[in-house]
Amino acid sequence: MSDPFAKDPFTQARRQKGVLACEFGGEAMPMLLRYADVRRAAADHANFSSDVLGRVTIPAEDKIRTFRQLPIESNPPQTQAFRDIVMPIFRRPRAADFKDKVVALVDTLLDNALQAETLEVVSEFALPLQSRAMALLFNMPMTEAEVWIGWGTHAYRVAGRNDATKAAQLIDYISEKLDQAKDAPGDDLFGVLTRATIDGTPLTRDQMTGFAHLAFSGGRDTVINSITEAVRFLALNPGAFDQLRSTPTLIPSAVEELFRVISPISFIGRTCPHASDIHGQPVAAGQRVALGWASANFDETVFPDPQDMRIDRRPNPHLAFGIGAHSCLGSLHARLLLKTVLEKMVARVGQLTVQGEQANCLSFPQFERRVGSSRLEVHMHPLTGSP
Repeated sequence: MSDPFAKDPFTQARRQKGVLACEFGGEAMPMLLRYADVRRAAADHANFSSDVLGRVTIPAEDKIRTFRQLPIESNPPQTQAFRDIVMPIFRRPRAADFKDKVVALVDTLLDNALQAETLEVVSEFALPLQSRAMALLFNMPMTEAEVWIGWGTHAYRVAGRNDATKAAQLIDYISEKLDQAKDAPGDDLFGVLTRATIDGTPLTRDQMTGFAHLAFSGGRDTVINSITEAVRFLALNPGAFDQLRSTPTLIPSAVEELFRVISPISFIGRTCPHASDIHGQPVAAGQRVALGWASANFDETVFPDPQDMRIDRRPNPHLAFGIGAHSCLGSLHARLLLKTVLEKMVARVGQLTVQGEQANCLSFPQFERRVGSSRLEVHMHPLTGSP
């Protein structure tokens, strides 16, 4: 089926050259577009390095922080040592009791949504769901989730741009929590960080801050956008909604296809330590290159008819969560949330009607792509006979 938000702006450049000359905030940056090239570059840490402060994210963040986000701003083998510190936290979604708590969160939000005349999906469903699920993930009180809801969809960006005031407030928040954990370390994220060591050496304050900073920014807007766009897809594709209801075994593959099509992280930056040439595009030493996850996920040499949203697509080796040493730590969490939302919606919602919407797009001179909704108003009709 054709999907209303699966519009790939990179098709022509990917087929012709495999690279697109881009400019992000005044910074010239070629973007790799082909699936095979993106995978190779992601694994080639000698020529496409992550080990640079503030230069993995696009836009760059070296102006709003003085510490590295960890583990993403490091290269192997150090990356794995950093990942090992927080891996027990990000494996929690595998536990049955964690899944039960996520189900309860979704059910509560659906209870309210099914009684409302209009549900604004971003602020009234996706944002509170991800914030409260993060409280579960980080083993923190639900009162903290209400604080995070107040941050909006991103902890320190507004309209895709870094906001210095919000960025400073996040760092202050992390500093306060680290101070509290130092005095009385618990079993939450901050307690784990204050007790962590590498080769017997405790983490520095900057390292602890870097872990927490990524935790509160890396998977926030991306998961919120994915949940919102999944709801929108079901509303605009009632046939797919009915298919999932009649064949719920398709939900896991639908989750993967939604992540492929939405590609909530469009691209990520790597720094080239050496001058090189990429598909005829000269790259100076120290210049950044973007790995185009979104373009790679629409590469027709890997995904037949990539513009079609196929809820039964298999295999589906998408790169929505990156790949290799820097693959997304929160992928289990994101998959669980989207899977639970789909399962509960097909069980409890009979029909979805879009009442109003506003797209959230990344807009640059070279391309524009939809990454979510800044506003999505729907009416949810209860499924007859549902709880």
